[in-house]
Amino acid sequence: MIIVYDHENFVITLKPAGVNFHSEEEAGFVVQVSKQLTIPLFPVHRLDKMTSGLVILAKNSETAAQFGKMFENREIEKYYLAISMRKPKKKMGWVKGDMASARRGDYKLLTTMENPAITRFISCALRTHERLFLIKPHTGKTHQIRVALKSLGSPIAGDERYAASEEARKEERGYLHAYALRFRLNDEEFHFVAPPDEGERFTSAAMKERLDGWSEPWKLF
Repeated sequence: MIIVYDHENFVITLKPAGVNFHSEEEAGFVVQVSKQLTIPLFPVHRLDKMTSGLVILAKNSETAAQFGKMFENREIEKYYLAISMRKPKKKMGWVKGDMASARRGDYKLLTTMENPAITRFISCALRTHERLFLIKPHTGKTHQIRVALKSLGSPIAGDERYAASEEARKEERGYLHAYALRFRLNDEEFHFVAPPDEGERFTSAAMKERLDGWSEPWKLF
């Protein structure tokens, strides 16, 4: 696994697409990185199996608790990239609503706002039929981004759960990537940006050209 940054209290790593975050039938991402660094690591957030990108892993329980409170207080900025093969109902804006369990482990977006999932996004056209999204989730609900884009009529390419399964299975991967992180810990500012390097749609020339202008995503929201 790739270590992006190694701090005395945490590491920033890159999770590949298609790897379980926690161990199931085989060792999950956290276990693999712990073995690589030969120290126990504490997950403070998670990525779905299909999602690649930046992950914070704490090196001790105290730092894990710190990060946990920061996530709870929305003090950690996260930015994601996604590609859909469908135009959205709107090109930019917010998706807000409560989320509820649906069939087979899916989730759905409701019109109520008791404890809503909140997602902000901008989007642009890439190649024919490709729509690129830059997404900033303000909450951390399970499948939040995947459900938000589906609600816009733009399910993520390769997402076998929320896109048309036959079409999704033709893709190399699910096109969702944790692109950037920004936070302050113990009075020190940190920011990390990691473009995706897996999947033809994520590595096309059109994608690379667009990301040249999105190298500091916090300036775009």
